[in-house]
Amino acid sequence: MACHLQQGSCRSGRQVRKRGSWATLGGEHGDKGTLLHSGDEKTVVAILAVPRLYALDVSIPAYVFGRHPGYRVLVCGDSGDESPQVVAADIRPTHSLSDMEGADIVVIPGYENPEEPIPASYVEALRGAVERGARIVAVCTGVFALAASGTLDGRTATTHWQFTGLLREMYPGVDVVENQLFIEDGAIITSAGASAGMDVCLHVVRTDFGIAVADGVAKEVVSSPVRGANEPQYMDARTPARADLRATREWVISNLGSPITVQRMADHSLLSRRTFIRRFARETGMPPMHWVASQRIIGARRLLEDSDWSVERIAGATGFGTASNFRNLFRREVGVTPSAYRTSYRSDQRLSVGAGARGAVQPGDGPFRAGGEPAQ
Repeated sequence: MACHLQQGSCRSGRQVRKRGSWATLGGEHGDKGTLLHSGDEKTVVAILAVPRLYALDVSIPAYVFGRHPGYRVLVCGDSGDESPQVVAADIRPTHSLSDMEGADIVVIPGYENPEEPIPASYVEALRGAVERGARIVAVCTGVFALAASGTLDGRTATTHWQFTGLLREMYPGVDVVENQLFIEDGAIITSAGASAGMDVCLHVVRTDFGIAVADGVAKEVVSSPVRGANEPQYMDARTPARADLRATREWVISNLGSPITVQRMADHSLLSRRTFIRRFARETGMPPMHWVASQRIIGARRLLEDSDWSVERIAGATGFGTASNFRNLFRREVGVTPSAYRTSYRSDQRLSVGAGARGAVQPGDGPFRAGGEPAQ
């Protein structure tokens, strides 16, 4: 029995869609800026139903994007494929490849035997999507289809750790990164396997609609908030559960307004400074203070989105000290001033996520709970 993952109605013929307006923050065209959706129309997400696809890599983006009213999800494929060969389930396209031409985001799921070519019609559709500036998300071995189009030459990419060697061998023009959850190179994001696909989808939602909305979607799909791109896909040696540093990371997030040092974190984890630094980098993919700085930016973004706190108060609550220091660091990392970010991502100007929508932070509340969630 076919599983038809369809959002919205199917229209015959070529789909034409008038785009909402977008603005890029923090870089020129092709840089890793933040995209702000300022139009009222839905963002169309086309999931490419390639032959031999992994059903989970289709279901995850269909469900994540389908949980937010700002997206419309299509599953696109070649109408000439009478019975597409898939792995674990029978998923059939609900729209044609030509409908992909109207998509803002194109998702390429992973598929079995990536060394075998996929039909030329899919490769051409992907090449056209990249050339017209659509955002591309390649999950797991989906990166091979993108590489086959030639659009990854000279770019940085990753894939499931089992296939990085094959990707490098087949496409030497691609700069392949080992053991990283996902890589964002301009408008193209490549990721590891299915769980990393969840992180990438939440990352896109966060980019489009803000951290608070992405947290709401994560709750809707019963997932933890998006992991950082630099986190490793795997660890060569399993860290004993009692040595996991999650409790220390949660302690940091709950105390961002306090002075945080590597030594304080090491003391909290009951480890020596040297051992702590080594384990922390292994678990998060970055040095401790780099991670702390990123969490302070994330915390500030949440408060700018969900509260009416002044810039001065947010600076103090997230450990930036003075408002001037906060403005300078925020602009350097995000690409815009705190005030401009707040204007773009105000909660009352965004589409909500139903039960996952977050309430505003009230004056007098502590800024964060353990685990990085804003207090409500």
